[in-house]
Amino acid sequence: MQILIVEDEVEIADLLQLYLEKEGFTCRVCRDGINALMVFQEMQPDLVILDLMLPGLDGLEVCARIRQKPGLKDPYILMLTAKGEELDRIIGLSTGADDYMVKPFSPKELVARARALLRRSLRQGGQGNSYQTASFTLDLDQRSVSRHLNAGTPEVLDLTTLEFELLSTFLSYPGRVWNRSQLIDKLWGSDFFGDDRVVDTHIARLRKKIEPDPSSPTFVKTVIGIGYKFEDV
Repeated sequence: MQILIVEDEVEIADLLQLYLEKEGFTCRVCRDGINALMVFQEMQPDLVILDLMLPGLDGLEVCARIRQKPGLKDPYILMLTAKGEELDRIIGLSTGADDYMVKPFSPKELVARARALLRRSLRQGGQGNSYQTASFTLDLDQRSVSRHLNAGTPEVLDLTTLEFELLSTFLSYPGRVWNRSQLIDKLWGSDFFGDDRVVDTHIARLRKKIEPDPSSPTFVKTVIGIGYKFEDV
């Protein structure tokens, strides 16, 4: 697994690299946002550890540009900041970060967070053609989804094409927060014209098919002020 560390404080960057390489990860370090984007394109890392406050381009802009770049991998992004305000966390997650840590932090905790994020990609079967969570199995080749909430026979779900794409997007990054614009880009692309609230309608329809109680969702959670995320613990 390859990790790109984007951190302008030398001591912190060196400490992160030391701990992560001890755990067997391959790491590269960048000190500014512009260089980070160039290295990202070359490296195609599995995880980006990204400081919020950077010279040149800040972490929010780097995060947004990584999410916009086509590539072989859509990496996990763990954002670091010295600021602990809720607003900073929300902005970071809405830009496309998968997790968030506030400085000062324990290097051991960061390694644990990194492992937790990377384990999500290991749950994808074969060549990325299926996703498996505690309650769902989604096969991209067969275009099928089954739900196994109990010990009995899995229930095959009847989803529309759009519902299937929406669920596969959620399962590809469990725990990631998606705003409406990001989901529109995934489902409709740049040709979409209309009200972004259409996402809410399709979320409601998907919940009716996958949730034990759609009025109190277990899997597709609303993140107030941002969008939605999928959880299946």
